[in-house]
Amino acid sequence: MARPLMLTIMRLLTPTLEFDMLVFIETLINGLLLGALYALFGMGLSLSLGVMRMINIAHGDFIVLGAYLSSVIVMSTDLGPLASLLLLLPLMFVIGWLLQVVLFNRVVGRDPLSPLLLTFGLSIVIQNLLQEGFSADTRSLPAGDLALQGVELGGMSIGVLPLISAAISIAVFWFINRLIHRSPVGAAVRAVADDQETARLVGVNDKRLFAYMTGLILVTVGIASVLYGMRTPFSPASGPERLIFSFEAVVLGGLGNLWGTFIGGLIIGVSQLFGARIDTGLGPFFGHLVFLLALIARPQGLFKGGKS
Repeated sequence: MARPLMLTIMRLLTPTLEFDMLVFIETLINGLLLGALYALFGMGLSLSLGVMRMINIAHGDFIVLGAYLSSVIVMSTDLGPLASLLLLLPLMFVIGWLLQVVLFNRVVGRDPLSPLLLTFGLSIVIQNLLQEGFSADTRSLPAGDLALQGVELGGMSIGVLPLISAAISIAVFWFINRLIHRSPVGAAVRAVADDQETARLVGVNDKRLFAYMTGLILVTVGIASVLYGMRTPFSPASGPERLIFSFEAVVLGGLGNLWGTFIGGLIIGVSQLFGARIDTGLGPFFGHLVFLLALIARPQGLFKGGKS
């Protein structure tokens, strides 16, 4: 009598267990895809810390600025958001190069407080300029059919746009890592990051190198901003939140550790989506909570920091 009863209970529980497992796997996959975008947010900040030893408080506002510039390009031309990168990335490189030459080179290498104050002021300026130029209303980049398409996988639905975002993020990380570790430019970057004064003695023009690096950082920011604008509405005040996600990814992975930043972004993304499963309003809270707990357990980050 007991055995048929147990079999009946197992039959009733099995569909529920399968459903829960599917929900778990789907949440995990979507969290990893979201985390890959957060990692791309943090890449520029990781490069800035690893090479110039500079914390850029305006980093999140540059992400929002890139999204608005892409929006202008889309509205002014027949290009879609991804195609707008053809015009946006050179523009972002020029903006980064000019900022380094005109502003950042004046404070890089001094006390840590000077870059913080300068970029804090720059953050306020960017937010106010965006609000004056575009108003405080939210907008988004048109994702078209990509926003609606999904891939069915074993009873799970995975969005095509998040998959594309994650693939682009991985490709960008791979390319930048190769550039830093397998090219003459990367050798100069690592030399400056190790010892700026000695690098000058052997002929490395650190200020010019920093200008090119900031241009490259803004290029990665431009890619992240378009992917972000296609997935999430943005406004002039969205920058600080993007900065928090970027900073958490960088600190979790170890300051200046490029692939560590990628892993840190994945952790934040997964934590947020599992938190949202508990309560839709608790997603960001769980991401911040995991960051805080990891910071308490391992203040230096999960991986060894240093140059990217």
